[in-house]
Amino acid sequence: MNHQTNVLGTPLRPCSSDPVTGYLRDGYCSCCPGDHGRHTVCAVLTSEFLEYSKSQGNDLMTPAPEYGFPGLQPGNQWCLCVSRWMEAHEAGCAPPLHLEATHLSVLDYVDLEILKGYASESGS
Repeated sequence: MNHQTNVLGTPLRPCSSDPVTGYLRDGYCSCCPGDHGRHTVCAVLTSEFLEYSKSQGNDLMTPAPEYGFPGLQPGNQWCLCVSRWMEAHEAGCAPPLHLEATHLSVLDYVDLEILKGYASESGS
């Protein structure tokens, strides 16, 4: 059970178990020691974002079986580094996100009103 808080001030909800995400690979975009990239934003991936991320040197689409990484596709939910999400926002290609599964610490970097503008219509 995860006892952390989301950007709305309620208990952090899981982001994805298929594919399993999170720095700890427990499905949560938790804030935890050792996660220097701060994988705390729960995003609903888009083609545009995946291409952008690849162009920035982080190919999330290609499987890496040696690391148990299946490769991601549009529609997958994934815990992104807050800095990458912010870069994508500034470039005009940030993916939608699930506020209830996005960690409270993201508010140290991004205003809640900006995040609300990207809230996924599908809920969480």
